Amino acid sequence: MHGSVIVSSRKKGRPARHRVGRVSVYFHHGAWWVYYRDAGRPVRRKVAATKDEAVRVAAQVNAQLAAGAPTLLAFTPVSVAALRDEFLIYHEHVLNSSLATVTRYRAATRHLADFAARQPRPPLAHDVNPDRFVAHLRVVEVAPNGHPNTARRRLRDKGVQFILETCRAMYAFAAKRRHLPPYAGNPFAELPLDRMTITDAKPIFVFDAATELAFLMSASPWAGPIHFTLAKTGLRVGELTHLLIEDLDLAAGWLHVRNKTALGWRIKTGSERSVPVLPEGVAVLRRVIGPRRSGPVFLRESFERGTTPALSGDHRELERVCLQRQEGSGSGASRADALRVARSVWKDAGAVRADDVRASFVRTMAALGRPDATCPKSWRHTFATLLQDANVDPLVRQITLGHRPPGGGLGMTANYTHTRPETQRGQIEAALRRWPASLAWAAGVAKGGAR
Repeated sequence: MHGSVIVSSRKKGRPARHRVGRVSVYFHHGAWWVYYRDAGRPVRRKVAATKDEAVRVAAQVNAQLAAGAPTLLAFTPVSVAALRDEFLIYHEHVLNSSLATVTRYRAATRHLADFAARQPRPPLAHDVNPDRFVAHLRVVEVAPNGHPNTARRRLRDKGVQFILETCRAMYAFAAKRRHLPPYAGNPFAELPLDRMTITDAKPIFVFDAATELAFLMSASPWAGPIHFTLAKTGLRVGELTHLLIEDLDLAAGWLHVRNKTALGWRIKTGSERSVPVLPEGVAVLRRVIGPRRSGPVFLRESFERGTTPALSGDHRELERVCLQRQEGSGSGASRADALRVARSVWKDAGAVRADDVRASFVRTMAALGRPDATCPKSWRHTFATLLQDANVDPLVRQITLGHRPPGGGLGMTANYTHTRPETQRGQIEAALRRWPASLAWAAGVAKGGAR
């Protein structure tokens, strides 16, 4: 008769307590709770706002207890620190997320772990109060680049938003691992993150034709071709610094952005793509490469004086050296160790560093009286804006910039649309030729003339 008979009892001054088999149902602090013993362990859970719903839950739990099955309300409480470790391990070793992604998640979730650890009685993960955590984030001061000697400041709104989005993802993971009470839900899902007001975001600098030319004219002979290539291809800085000579098809005027996982690098989205290069861009790249036949396209500035990198070769040779070094470092090397080895290979091959690109951008913009513009990603913003100004097809823009695979904004139509290379080239070239002055600058550089 278990699960079908409800027995009621009432103590003086208290609402009636109901029993469904081995499960007790009672009203407490404005909600309905259940109580039962599972393998001798007492279990109390808040389950519903109404009595009828609580009775239905009690019937399910009672049936599971009678069958010896795990109960509906069974979960494994964990500390915030333990949940964080599980979440990061899952991303690094199961999902194989990029180490850059794992590093961002580690930094974001560190704030929650620190918040919990500072409480007089550190709460378990399911007891964390998201509102109090948000209030904590609004006043905590951090070093923006993580360096201990950097001046500390409060988190920007976008930083707070990213931390909360990461915590929401971590708690969704916790729910799947049954670390949260089933009826409690994801506490961070209730925060209106999509409607969070961003009031202190750094403005995005977008070039105009005159400022682009002034930048190129002011840049050093080493930096000019780097920034011109970023401006006319829309590459991410990391894509440019990991570009190999074999990725270029200069005869046909194409640049191929390819993953290089064996060398510790992959594209942000993971999607490889081809980008058309204007004749002026081809001429600049030929001048940058010179007589070299392999290795990184863009070398560090120190090699401008005629010195040769310690390591040369195509991707197969670089991979061979990388594997040899990884094997020499020990069989138990972590992904982080493997990445350090891969970076040493890129360094020995002479590849320009992303920090070098940014530093040259900052110096040149400061010389132009714009010290507020500090991010070379402005070239990518400018490239995308120029394509929009020229009414380039959205699908062509998406393919060229390497954003999420086709099918996002265009729905099923994108799955049936196959952009021809000549269509992509024609639209991109028409857009870039709207700013002829910088192309004339490039033609002069390619011929070895004055900048």
